[in-house]
This record gives sequence, structure tokens and C-alpha cells, in this order.
Amino acid sequence: MATTLESVLRITTGSRSLDELLGGGIETSCITEAFGEFRSGNTQLAHTLCVSAQLPTNMRGGNGKVAYIDTEGTFRPDRIIPIAERFGMDPGAVLDNIVYARAYTYEHQYNLLLGLAAKMSEEPFRLLIVDSVIALFRVDFTGRGELAERQQKLPQMLSRLTKIAEEFNFAVYMTNQVIADPGGGVFISNPKKPAGGQVLAHAAKIRLMLRKGKGEQRVCKVFDAPNLPKAEAISLPQF
Repeated sequence: MATTLESVLRITTGSRSLDELLGGGIETSCITEAFGEFRSGNTQLAHTLCVSAQLPTNMRGGNGKVAYIDTEGTFRPDRIIPIAERFGMDPGAVLDNIVYARAYTYEHQYNLLLGLAAKMSEEPFRLLIVDSVIALFRVDFTGRGELAERQQKLPQMLSRLTKIAEEFNFAVYMTNQVIADPGGGVFISNPKKPAGGQVLAHAAKIRLMLRKGKGEQRVCKVFDAPNLPKAEAISLPQF
């Protein structure tokens, strides 16, 4: 079933400024990538989306279930409870609608994705989260000699993600790690870039860079997106 432009939804992030930056929220039928250093807000946004994707569409939600592939052990059910309460939802019902899976190798991650694809054809899912998309590939392919193999396996998984997102009209939100950027420029202290190279860059339609702001604030910048201006939004960590 192909997705039409009219059927594409935008799922609220829980932050008015971030929603405005994204033209309404996280878009269905494509991949959104968020990258940043530790505690920059990538995973917190994932937790918020676990709830907002279940809101009815008249509340800027997706009115569907959520699948969460966790590669680093960062998912915390207790973080879902206050977010659900903030949106006026029953925390128990929200947690029941999150299908959670912990991946331990890149092959396990890919097989989980295949299993979820079969499940999505039977149940009304609206969001798939992969947190983080690159972590297990970096662990399983550590040496420079294995980089070429990694760059073959990674697009295979990303292609599958894109295909099922378009087929079932759900949003894919994946977090990514950052690495040192030797070519980042002399005027930038400790420059960083998203891991995964051009393979990941081509797969994600919308790329967001998150960083810490003043105090508890988090700053989100549109790093790359064909339909969005390169602007920034400031939000509190609970989104």
C-alpha cells in the first residue's frame, strides 16, 4: 500500500517550538534522524514520541502503536509515566501499546526489524524508534578492515526501514551517535559530525542535531532536510 501525500501525518514532539521547526512534528512515511552527544536530548525525545504517537490525530498524534528497538539499554518505562500524565493519558495503556525489543548485535537488530515489519501489517503502528541506529554496527565492525562490510550491511537495514515506513505510513525516528570531525574547521572547538557517513545521510530524509543549551534547555537544529529551513528551536528537556 503506497502512501499518498494526503495521508502523511506529523506527530507532535510535545514542544511547540520544535513542532514549528519541523512543520508540525515528526513526519510519517520517512526516516527522521536525531544525533548529538550524550544527554543532548535524543533519547528523551524518543520517550516523548512513544506517548505522542498514541494521541488521537485531532491532538496532533498518530493514533497508533509504537515499536521501540533499543540497542544501548536506554529505554526506561518509568520515564513514560510522567509524559503520559502530561498528555492526559493513562500510563498503563500507553506502556501496553509500546512493543519493546532489546537488540544485542547488528544481525539481531535487523532480524527484529523484519519481525516488526510482519507485525505492522497486522496491527496499527504509527511509529518505529531505533535508539541508536549505528551503535551495534560500530561494535560488531570495529577494525578499519571491516568498515567496507559495515557500509554494506548498514544500507541493507536502512533500505528496509525506508520501505516499511512508506508501505505502512509510519514515522521512523532513529538516534545516532557523533564522532570527531577532523575537517570541522579551525574556528569550531572539538567539532563533531554524525556517525555512519554518507550511507546514513542519504537514508534519513530529515536530520536533526541536538545539543545542550543554557541550564536545562536543549537546542535542536535542522541539519539537513529538503523541505525545512535550516533553523533552530530551543526546548526544555521534557519536550
